[in-house]
Parts: sequence; structure tokens; C-alpha cells
Amino acid sequence: MADPAPTTVRSSAPPLPAAPDSTRRVWALLPGLAAAAVLAVFATVLGSILPLVGAPVIAIVAGMLVAAVRRPAVHLRPGLRFTSRTVLQTSIVVLGLELSFHEVVTANARSLPVLAGTLFAALAMAWVVGRMLKIRPDVTTLVGVGTAICGASAIAATDSVIEADPADVSYAVATIFCFNVVAVLTFPALGHLFGLSQRSFGLWAGTAINDMSSVVAASSTYGHTATSFGVVVKLTRTLAIMPITLALAVWRQRTAARTAGGATRGGGFSLRRTVPLFVFAFAGAVLLDTVGLVPPSWHGALSQGATWMITAALAAIGLSTDFGHFRRAGGRPLALGAILWVTVGLTSLALQAATGTI
Repeated sequence: MADPAPTTVRSSAPPLPAAPDSTRRVWALLPGLAAAAVLAVFATVLGSILPLVGAPVIAIVAGMLVAAVRRPAVHLRPGLRFTSRTVLQTSIVVLGLELSFHEVVTANARSLPVLAGTLFAALAMAWVVGRMLKIRPDVTTLVGVGTAICGASAIAATDSVIEADPADVSYAVATIFCFNVVAVLTFPALGHLFGLSQRSFGLWAGTAINDMSSVVAASSTYGHTATSFGVVVKLTRTLAIMPITLALAVWRQRTAARTAGGATRGGGFSLRRTVPLFVFAFAGAVLLDTVGLVPPSWHGALSQGATWMITAALAAIGLSTDFGHFRRAGGRPLALGAILWVTVGLTSLALQAATGTI
């Protein structure tokens, strides 16, 4: 007689619930976030030893070196994308908490024509030279905005809107850094050669040198008054991030609509869909500081926090770099950066002479 078939014992315990999608997304981000954070810590430590270079630049260069040896594994990429976008946008909002519209006035109203003139000259020249040299539009935009406004921070904010290729962002930051180093080494000597006053040199440094660390490095060599005025001018110049990112967002959306044929189908322009949320958040942050809701004693910590987030974002961008784009780009973006750097420096001096601020 055959043995009876074994019976299947069914568990009465209910099946374990699957992890919600949000939890799985967070876990997917952690490896890339951790990689960017580790590199940011390294860059911050090294940046304290090499303040003329600064942690953000060290982070992107270190990330690029790592990527040159070995491209990031697939499981790191979601976190790297999140860091290079969302963390970067958050850092721009934090920067807004230490800016107020009052600083534009205290920077001396006579300096505003110089600020506006150099901004226009850099962006116009970027458009002309970029087309002449047949440089990719995103590279032209990033180098132009980085030169016109505030270096890596402006490139980061612009990248949040146009979503450029990481290689284009890396190339733009490297180009800006190259001419920041040249400015730190040459501006003080040139200022004495031209006979610039402390305030004139501060205005020149604040409008013609991109990153804040480089402005401080060059102007502190010239004198205390030059340093104070240069920092205020540089902060005022940073406010241009707001209208520039707004304009780029609007232009990007309309270009995409024309390409897709949306305009011919009656699709209207939507500010809510076009402008990233962080742009409105940045404006709100500036307003909070303007009305005095952000204590001045917080500015130091906010600045450090924003710098660390920018450092982590640039580390992620560096790790995501595809060096094939560099080989295809050649030396033309560097030539663009050189032309823009000279243009902004000469325009600043010319406008100071024309407005009597030199």
C-alpha cells in the first residue's frame, strides 16, 4: 500500500508587507549620497589647508580623478544624481538666507552700473564667442554665467535649471577655477600698477573674480577696506542668480515647447511648470533675511552649511563625469573662459573710470 501523499502545512502568519516605494527610493539613494559625502569631507579638510583653492573645487577635481580611474557603479548613480540636483538646489536656497536687498544699497549705489555692465558684457560676449567657436550651448551658458556672477555657485544654480551633462559642468567649473587662480596671483600687483584705491580694488575684485574665496584672497592682499568692500560687492553680484535662473527656465521651457510643437497646439506658458521650486524658495530666503527674520549670528553657520552642500554636489558631479566629452570638446571652452575673464576685468575698470568710482 502506497504511503499517503504528504500534506502541505500552510502558515497562518500573514505575509510580510513589501517595503513602500518611498522607502525603497530612499535606500537606493544612500550609497551615492554616502560616496559624495565622504568625498565632501575629504575636500573640506583639504580645503582648510588650501583655502585659496577651496573645498568645492577640490571636491569636483577629486571626483573627476576617481571617475577617471573607475566610473561609479550602477548602484551609486541614483544617489549621485540626487546629490548633484536636489542637494545642490537646497544649498542655493541656504545661500539666500544670508543675502538681503539692503546689501545692494549699502554696496554703494555707484557700484551698481559696474555690476550691471560687467554682467551684461559677460553674457553677451559668451553668446557671441560661443557661437563663433561652435561650443555646445550648455557649456557656453555655464561658463558665461559662472564668469558673470559667482563661479561654481552660479554654475551649480544654472545646472539645476538646464540639467547639463556632468562633463559640461565639470569643464565649466575647471575653466572658472583656472582663471580664479590667475586673478589671485595677478590682481593685487595690477591694482597697485593702476593706482586703484582700496574701494576701487574691492569693486574690481568683486566684479571680475568669480568665487568668494578668490575674491577674499586677492582683496585681503590689497587691504582691509578692499576686502570688506569686495565681499559686499560679491554678495550683491550673487543676487543675479535669481533673474538669470528665471530667464533660463522660461527660455528652456519655451524652446522645448517649440521643439515638441506644443506652441502650435495652443499650449500656454506655465510659470509653475517652468520655474523650479528652488528659485521661489531662494527668493523667499532673501526676503526672510531682508525683513530681519534671519539673525546675523546665523550667517556664518549658514554659509558653512551651504558651502558643504555645494561641495557634496560638486563631488557628485565630478564622480559622474564622462571624460569622452572632454576629448570631444577640445580647448575651445577654455578659450571662451579666457576671453570672458579678460572682458569682465577690462569692462569693470572701464565702467569705474566712466562713472568716477575708480
